[in-house]
Amino acid sequence: QVQLVESGGGAVQAGGSLRLSCTASRYRYACMGWFRQGPGAERERVATLRIGTDNTYYADSVKGRFTISQDGDRNTVFLQMNGVKPEDTAMYYCAAGYPSAGYCAAFAAEYWGQGTQVTVSS
Repeated sequence: QVQLVESGGGAVQAGGSLRLSCTASRYRYACMGWFRQGPGAERERVATLRIGTDNTYYADSVKGRFTISQDGDRNTVFLQMNGVKPEDTAMYYCAAGYPSAGYCAAFAAEYWGQGTQVTVSS
């Protein structure tokens, strides 16, 4: 059983920064990423990466502000959130899975973390 444990969420003012972390209990999947679900909204893909490579994907809404990275030695994936906006308010979920059509940009998540809340005030 794979477990993904997120941390780093919280409350921040618009324009500020947060860093989310996700540590995996096992390291057997090729893709990891961050998703979010705001109030009354569908879950959306925020950023993904292919483990062990520089291949990343970002939603248009976060490009230039968020950065996904990895620490392979600790099985940890990070989401650095800079210049946050009120519309970034959501529950953020870490996910892991395998490539779809050879790419991690749209990978199908097989494992999910419990989520960490991010609240941005204006």
